[in-house]
Amino acid sequence: MASLASLYGFRMLGLFMVLPILALYMDDYPGSSPLLLGITLGIYGLTQAALQIPLGLLSDKIGRRPVIIGGLLVFVAGSLVAAAAETTTALIVGRAIQGAGAIASTLMALVSDLTSEENRTKAMATIGASIGMSFILAMIAGPLIASALGLPGVFWVTAGLGCLGIVIFMRWVPKALSVQRNREAETDLQQISGLLKNPNLLRLNLGVFALHLILMAAFVVIPKLLAEELGVVGDDLWWVYLLLLGGGFVAMLPAMIAGEKLQRQKLSFTAAVACVTMAMLLLALIRSPLLISIMLLLFFAAFNLLEASLPSWLSKVCPAGQKGTAMGIYSTSQFFGAFVGGVLGGWSLQQFGVDSLFLLLAAIGFVWWLAALGLEAPKALQTVVLNTGDMAHEDFAKLILNVTGVEDILVVRGEQLAYAKVNKKTVDMSGLKPYFNR
Repeated sequence: MASLASLYGFRMLGLFMVLPILALYMDDYPGSSPLLLGITLGIYGLTQAALQIPLGLLSDKIGRRPVIIGGLLVFVAGSLVAAAAETTTALIVGRAIQGAGAIASTLMALVSDLTSEENRTKAMATIGASIGMSFILAMIAGPLIASALGLPGVFWVTAGLGCLGIVIFMRWVPKALSVQRNREAETDLQQISGLLKNPNLLRLNLGVFALHLILMAAFVVIPKLLAEELGVVGDDLWWVYLLLLGGGFVAMLPAMIAGEKLQRQKLSFTAAVACVTMAMLLLALIRSPLLISIMLLLFFAAFNLLEASLPSWLSKVCPAGQKGTAMGIYSTSQFFGAFVGGVLGGWSLQQFGVDSLFLLLAAIGFVWWLAALGLEAPKALQTVVLNTGDMAHEDFAKLILNVTGVEDILVVRGEQLAYAKVNKKTVDMSGLKPYFNR
C-alpha cells in the first residue's frame, strides 16, 4: 500500500504543480490568452476522461501492470513535450499527452486486487490521503520550483516524478503472480446504463464534476488575484498556499469527523457545498485583502472535505459488485469537470472579466447545492464476498436477501461468486458465514 500510495501521489503531484503558477507564466508564451490559459490548465482532464474507462477495460484483459507502466511512460512523454514547449500550442499538446496516461481507475482496481475485503477501506483511505497530500505539496512545490527554474523546470521535475513512479512500481508493487483478481473492481460496460440512472450516484458524479470544474476555473484567476490584490508573487507564493491549504485542512477535520461519528455526513457535505458557493459569490462582489484571504481559506477547507467525502460516499451507495464500473464513471466525471472548468474559466475571464467568472462559479455551486439536497444519507455498509456453490443463482439471491441486514446482492454470471452488501450494524453474520468465499 505504501508503494501504491506513493506512486499515485507522485503522479498527482506532477499534474497539480502547474495549478498555482501557470497563470503567472503564460504571458511568456507567444499568442497566450485567458482562453488558452484555461485550455492549457484543463486539457489533461479531457484526455483523462476519454481514456479512463477504456484503459480500465484494457487492464481487465491484459493485466494491470502493462497498462500502468504504459500510462506512466505516456505521462513522462507529455511532461517532456511541455518542458520543451516554446509556444502555447506545444504546451497544450504536452498537457494533453500527460492526461492520456489515464491510469487512475486501473490503479484503484489494482488496490482492490491486492487487498482483502477487511483491509480495502483502509487501503482506499490511504490512497485518498496520498492524493490530498500531493495536492497540498503541489501548491507549495510548484511556486518554489517555478521561482528557481521557471515553468519548464516544473515540467522537467514532473517528468522525473513520473520516472520515479515507474521505478517504485516495478521494484515494490507485487507481481501479477501474487494478484487474485477482484471482480468487483473490474469495469463492466453492461452496468453503465443502470449506474447512470441511479439518483444517488448521479448526484455524486455531478458533484465531483462541479467540484473540479470550480477548482480549475478558479485557478485561472487565483494566482493573479493573489499577485494583484495581495501583492503575493514569486518566492512568497509557496507559504501563502501552505497557510491556505494547511489552514483549510485543519478547519475541515472537525466537520468531517463529526459528520462520520454522528452520522451527519449529508449535513456536513451540503454545508461544504454552500461554503464553496458563498466563497465564489463574495469574491465576485467584494474583494479586500482580508476578505480574499478568508474566502480562499473557506474555499480550500470546503474543497478538502468534499474531495475526501465524495469517493467515500460513492463506495457506500454503489450497488453490490459494481464498484469498479461506478469508480470509472466517477473518475471520468471528475476529469471532464476539470477540462470544462479550465475552458469555461478561461473563456469567461476573457469575455466578461473576473467578477463575472466568480458569479458564474457561484451559480454552478448553487445548482450543485440544490442537487445535493436530494442525496440519501449513506448507511454503514460493507461488501461481503460469498460462494454460491452449486445453488441456482436466483435461489441463492433469494436466500441471502432474507438474511437480516443484507441490503443488496450481485451474483456473477458463469461463476460460483456473489457480492452482498450488508449493513454492518444490523447484519446477522451467522447466516452468511457458511457461504464465505475461501
